Amino acid sequence: MPVARSSAANGIRDPRYRQAIEGLIAARKKAGLSQAAFADALGRHQQFVSRYELGERRLDFVEFIDISRALGVDPMTILALVPEPVRANKTQ
Repeated sequence: MPVARSSAANGIRDPRYRQAIEGLIAARKKAGLSQAAFADALGRHQQFVSRYELGERRLDFVEFIDISRALGVDPMTILALVPEPVRANKTQ
């Protein structure tokens, strides 16, 4: 069954992607880390963390896994927060 797609639901603006990022943000804050401190732990600039948290930069799946693990969180725990896609109605 095809997944409903719209320009607003594609890519970085997809609410499912945003939910995964919100999970990363919550994990960072729960760990008591600022963006700068977490960026240092990753060996990246603070702007890297800021940009993906604000939705200005999309993470690829390897980066998502690395970030999750650096936060001490199983990536699947965060992905479990992502809702199922909206399915398109098939008319005959």
